[in-house]
Amino acid sequence: MQTLNGPRFGPTAPGAPKQLVIICHGVGANGQDLIAVGPMLAAALPHAVFAAPDGPESYDMIPPGDPTAGRQWFSLKDWRPEAMAAGVRAACAALDHYIDATLTELGIPPTEYVLAGFSQGAMMALFTGLRRPVPPRAILAYSGMLLAPAELRDEIANRARVLLVHGAKDEVVPAEASSVAADLLRSLDVPVELLMRPQLGHSIDPEGLTAGARVLREAFAAT
Repeated sequence: MQTLNGPRFGPTAPGAPKQLVIICHGVGANGQDLIAVGPMLAAALPHAVFAAPDGPESYDMIPPGDPTAGRQWFSLKDWRPEAMAAGVRAACAALDHYIDATLTELGIPPTEYVLAGFSQGAMMALFTGLRRPVPPRAILAYSGMLLAPAELRDEIANRARVLLVHGAKDEVVPAEASSVAADLLRSLDVPVELLMRPQLGHSIDPEGLTAGARVLREAFAAT
């Protein structure tokens, strides 16, 4: 199992960190691409560390050695549901280990964390977060998809609060994916909020970040 690393931001308030927000990037990107979200959310959680680990694999959709190559959590050469489910399951172990190791390193209690992600990173956040024995305070999934939905009925370990944000004009991951995820999660008694952005493509907009900041504040206020 590969050890993950990546950039961090915060806390912006003095003193030791009290919370951890892990942000998982999309396929072909890296942690540096998404750590910029940290300063945008820090006002909601000034005592938090925002961490954006690089995925465990080199992006496999461009030639090896290309200097523009990013990272991926698992290959997306095959979009069949069973192939993607196998990929996210294999990558979950590395993310699980990163969560636990980072909480320990920073001296943050094991309950004081959130998982967030964009695109493939949102798939990772949903898959991993709902299967952890110690639940995250919340899961923020932007432009993602719920992989292995049938297996989740047997494997779900918690009912962490979930925010799903998706652009209605997403040309990469259909917006319907988040609607389907919301319906399934509600059937499992997971508290879920779905925010559909009418004119948005495959991206995160200010309204989505505002919703994420609100959920962060509320999740940690509910102690």
